[in-house]
Amino acid sequence: MTPLTLTADATGPSRARRTAWVPTLVLILGALYCLVPIAWVIIAATKDRSELFSTFSFAPGTGFFDNLGDLTDYRDGIYWQWMANSAFYAGFGALLSAAVSAAGGYALGRYSFRGREAIFKMILAGVLVPGIVLAVPQYLLLSKMGLADSYWSMLLPSILSPYGVYLVRIYAAASVPTELMEAARMDGASEWRIFSRIAVPMMMPGLITVFLFQFVGIWNNFLLPYVMLADDTKFPITLGLYTLLAQGASQPALYTLVITGCLLAILPLIALFLVIQRFWSLDLLSGSIKS
Repeated sequence: MTPLTLTADATGPSRARRTAWVPTLVLILGALYCLVPIAWVIIAATKDRSELFSTFSFAPGTGFFDNLGDLTDYRDGIYWQWMANSAFYAGFGALLSAAVSAAGGYALGRYSFRGREAIFKMILAGVLVPGIVLAVPQYLLLSKMGLADSYWSMLLPSILSPYGVYLVRIYAAASVPTELMEAARMDGASEWRIFSRIAVPMMMPGLITVFLFQFVGIWNNFLLPYVMLADDTKFPITLGLYTLLAQGASQPALYTLVITGCLLAILPLIALFLVIQRFWSLDLLSGSIKS
């Protein structure tokens, strides 16, 4: 019996080590699935028109700066107008959405009033509705108001985020103690002062998350601008690159501009994530050491 026991004990750790390779391998495959297209875009952006279709896909080219110059010169630099539009839509829209989500989520999470649960269930229902379903009704509504093909037609649908309100509601209920609010009221603080000076700093990691999700969602949104906008000077980067790609069917030279534009379009998202991640970590750390 002793040898059998020793054999079982000896094979146990090795079987566990073999099993541990399975999730690691799955993660490696998932990382490759996500990173290989990005690597292809980076390499393809370095190729000129002749190299793009005649060389190995992952062989670097020599035409990146020429592609960048051609992209800048295309229609007097309209690409950078599209980039500026996307930055405006995503930045201002995400900021307004985070503010509305902060107010709505804080009210639902920290106040008791009649109809609160009904409102919260309606917001949960809104989370389950795909944005594609709302694009046409939103266009008809804004068209009746005379706001179609305007900057407001992009901003107004982005202000209210059901998921943002839901997330802030959960975060406010967990991070803003009722005792702290009562102590502030006893000191004579108004409800607005409690919200702006106490609740918002404590909810900041959640608000940063809402801002990041909304920014990325608005930056990558294609259907809403496709439905709302007709003037190409108001296009965001997604719709602008789509028009370039559509023209590339008759003008293959534009493919290099599309690929270079795609590479440049993802750089602001990477930079934003790196910057916000720093403040995100600081807010979480400061919240963990407060008494």
